Amino acid sequence: MTDASDQPSDLLRERASESRWKLWFLLEADRRLVTGTLLAVLLVSFLAAGYAIPTAEGAIRTSDSVDTLFQGFLTATITGVTLVLTLNQLVLSQELGAVGDQRERMRGALGFREDAADLIDAPVAPARPAQFLRALVQVAGSRAEELRAAVADSDDDDLREAVDDLAGSLVENAAEVGDGLDGARFGEFDVLSAALNFNYSWKVYAAQRIRGEYGDGMSDEASDTLDRLTDVLELFGPAREHFKTLYFQWELINLSRTILISAVPALVISGVMVAFFNDATYHATLFGVETLVAVIAVTATLAMLPFLVLLAYVLRIATVTKHTLSIGPFILRSTEQVEEVEWDA
Repeated sequence: MTDASDQPSDLLRERASESRWKLWFLLEADRRLVTGTLLAVLLVSFLAAGYAIPTAEGAIRTSDSVDTLFQGFLTATITGVTLVLTLNQLVLSQELGAVGDQRERMRGALGFREDAADLIDAPVAPARPAQFLRALVQVAGSRAEELRAAVADSDDDDLREAVDDLAGSLVENAAEVGDGLDGARFGEFDVLSAALNFNYSWKVYAAQRIRGEYGDGMSDEASDTLDRLTDVLELFGPAREHFKTLYFQWELINLSRTILISAVPALVISGVMVAFFNDATYHATLFGVETLVAVIAVTATLAMLPFLVLLAYVLRIATVTKHTLSIGPFILRSTEQVEEVEWDA
């Protein structure tokens, strides 16, 4: 059995192959900050290219590149808004259905909550997502301590070591995730961020290995405690996936609304540049520098605002999806800590 130092880290930023700053930008950063950063990078790129190329201003004045560029922005913005409305309808359609379908959804939700209440020994499961997940991880930590106490008197040193490794990792991880979930509000990324740091897949795998390798030598009390711990860990998986799905729907609604709002100034800017701006006769200077290139760079950047908003939101959704593709004890990331399981051919 591997020791605690061989186990993968519980924190997502340490398990993932990306750098900490990259993960922060993709996941934790406010989407307005991400959009603003993308806007700044795009603007600086336009300005740098425009003033670095000596013939840029002449090319703008002697061609129809400005009209072509902003006509393209107009078409793209209108098409993008149409697609966003379609996306909004797709999200909304999942909430619509016949009364029988709605009753079936209600039964499923109530049944899941009853199962959770039984596992955490509570009369009713918490109603808020953060409190619900926090209860599961705290109960998992308590069950891990009970399992360690149940095998403390065992004569099998390997069993005690394996349980101690699992319990030590689980208790520490549960405490950290519980603190992250304390006071977190659904609709913000805090709930899902904390849940991603609970490495339940590895813990289910470790519990299954303990059952497979040492189950025959365990006492009835230890065996029952291990089963109860595994049940809680296995319930955390679908609970996290359910709240992840709800969060994605929430984010897609926010995305649709933000894109629709940002599309208005983008359309106005593109329309003004096509209908009223004459690059051939435009002459204005700022501190002795011709501002034609700067005007085109600024307006082109603002015309791309809806696309940058879309990019900022999709970056987070795609990153979360990538790191939660598997449910259950499947380790998709490249890691050297997963031991090969031997079997008879």
